[in-house]
Order: sequence, then C-alpha cells, then structure tokens
Amino acid sequence: MMKLMDSIFKHLIKKGYLEVIYPDKHSKFYGHAQSKHYACVELLTLEICKRLLMNPGLAFGEGYMSGEIRPVNCSIYDVLNILMSNDLSHDHIGEKIASIWRYSKRFWSQLNRIQQSQKNVAHHYDLRKNLYELFLDQDLQYSCAYFKNGNENLAEAQKAKKIHIANKLLLNKPNLKILDIGCGWGGMALFLAREYDVEVTGITLSQEQLQVARNRAKEEKLQDKVQFYLTDYRLVKGSFDRIVSIGMFEHVGIHYYTDFFKEIKNILMPDGVMLLHSIGRSDGPGSTNAWINKYIFPGGYSPSLSETFAAIEKNGLWVTDCEILRLHYAKTIHFWLGNFKNHQQDIIAMYDEKFYRMFEFYLSAAELSFYYHNHMNFQLQISPSLTAVPLTRNYMFEK
Repeated sequence: MMKLMDSIFKHLIKKGYLEVIYPDKHSKFYGHAQSKHYACVELLTLEICKRLLMNPGLAFGEGYMSGEIRPVNCSIYDVLNILMSNDLSHDHIGEKIASIWRYSKRFWSQLNRIQQSQKNVAHHYDLRKNLYELFLDQDLQYSCAYFKNGNENLAEAQKAKKIHIANKLLLNKPNLKILDIGCGWGGMALFLAREYDVEVTGITLSQEQLQVARNRAKEEKLQDKVQFYLTDYRLVKGSFDRIVSIGMFEHVGIHYYTDFFKEIKNILMPDGVMLLHSIGRSDGPGSTNAWINKYIFPGGYSPSLSETFAAIEKNGLWVTDCEILRLHYAKTIHFWLGNFKNHQQDIIAMYDEKFYRMFEFYLSAAELSFYYHNHMNFQLQISPSLTAVPLTRNYMFEK
C-alpha cells in the first residue's frame, strides 16, 4: 500500500517540496528540494493511507480532523499549499473517480427544498455567535471583502465592500424598499438603513442569525427601518425597489437557479435593481468537494457564470453589470484564518480540538482554492429594465 502511495506522490508533486512520513516511520521526499515551499506531513495509520488512495478529497480532511494526519513542524496550510498547487484531480486516479461520481450525483446532493435548505443553513450558520466574533470583523461580515488598494485591513475592506455594493444598488431615490436575501447577522441591512435612509427587509434561514440581527437593530434603534424574518426567498411576498443578496446564492442549488430568478423578477419592481454577490468558478460547471459538502456546507455549491447567466436569461432579466473579484476572497480569508489561529485555545474551550482542526482545515483550503482551484467571486447587477442604470459604470466609484 505504501509503495502505491509513494508512486502517486512521485507522480503528483511537481511543485514545492513535500516530506511524507509513513506509518512505519520512514520518510520520503517529493518535488524539488530548491523550492521555497516546503512542508512535512506524517500519515499515522495504514487505514488513512488506504482511504487516501480511494477518496483523497474526503479522506485528507477527515484524517486531519481525527489526528491520523499530522503536519510536522509546519501548519496544515503549508501542507495544503503544496498539495493544492499540484493538480490532484488529474493526477490521482482515486480523485478522478470520486470527482466523476460527485458530478454524476449533483442532482441529488443539491435538492435544496425549503425544509432541507433550513437544515443545511443551520448546520453552519447556527454555530455560536461567539465563534464568529473571534475571527470576523466587528460587523460580522461573513463574505468576500473589497480591497480597493490591496493593503487595507479587514474592517476597512469590509466597509469598502458595503459601500461598493450600495453604489451598485443606486440608492439615489427617496423611500426605497430593499430586500436582503440571506441577511446574515444583519450587517449589510443595518448599514443601508443607517447610511442611506432606506427601508430594509432582511431574511435568513438561521435562527441564531435572526436573533442577533434583531438585537442589533434594537440596539441601534433602527427597528422602524429594518425588519428581519426567518423565511425562505421562495415565500417572500410584495414588491421591492432593490434586492441585495450576498453569499447566499451558493446555497440555492443548481436545480433552483431558474426558479430563483423567476422569484426575483416577480418581486422586483419593473425599474428595480438587484445586486447578486456570490462565490463562483471560472472553469465551468463542477461539483462541491466531498469534505466541504459533508462537514461545512451541505448542499452548497459555487456556481459557474455559465450556469448563472443561463438561468437569468430564461427569465428575461438584464445583467447590467458583471464584476469579477479574483483574489479579494483569498485576502479576506487570510485575515479570518489569522484571527482564528490567534484564538486557538478559546475555540478549543468553546468546542473541542477536533472542531478546531475541522475549521482550520476549512479556512486554509478555502483561501488556497482562490489561488489554485479557479474560484473567484462575482457581482452581478440585474434589472428587468434596459434603462434602470446609467450608461457607464462611473457612478459606482464616484461616492
């Protein structure tokens, strides 16, 4: 078995320099000794070697969580940096087969009906607010920030994101009614109400987020301008001048994209504007990593632009602007990971060491996916009207 592992690593590692310590305690080196990227990982059991041969995309994360995979004198980020910089999906037969299987069952894994969607959201977003306070910015923005210059701190970049999105929403009319789909802990909705004097309805499927958002609105005395509800986007009634959705579209499910934009068209005013902010993939339709789907975001999927545009087109909506944020999320998650690791003992005390390793693995892999796995963020400005927005994009940057 270890001979087979050795053969795969020899074939796989073309970038970086990786040392692997096998269960019998002998070491092997792979890649280029002159590389500036070096990491060492110990595989502690024959069982984890077997699972890595069969389904590495799932087994590696599980092995790190259980302690069967141990970085030596480095971090899991360092190990993943080498592994993900090499193309595992094309050079590992086990991962090839697993990838084909994941893609073939996309239909079932993303059947996000209303009840299932709430369960999926609760899995991740109903974790304790105290956890998120340890690594997010003070406003609890759990989505890609916007780095205008590249040297901003996390709070500055998250504020710039909110302003950038507000500019795209064209909040230049009085008495605008806004719907925030997937409002999180309420940061964006409260920001819009406070800074632009608009009326905002925020919806979420997370009980924890709902309570926090309502408490924040009460503390800021904004209850007359912002209302938060526990409901699905498919159940929203009424009409809105503007709709914003940040980091929620990844949870819709591929079978529901056309229905999602049908709902948008039904509740958006004829001259209304929507801003959709989502993680996406630049290499076409794919599938969600098995470990991420099982432990972090069940039912989640980062859509390609081709899948998204096709659903928009079917509903007769205009994409009035498209912006691709390539490395902004990598920079965002880098801040989150640093904050998370700085609170290691607090998080272990809050949960346990296995949970800490799970979340550390998630944040590390998420950051690196924007460098190596063709992930990015997109912002789509959408309207039923050809003339709802100005002829040029200048207005987005003037304020």
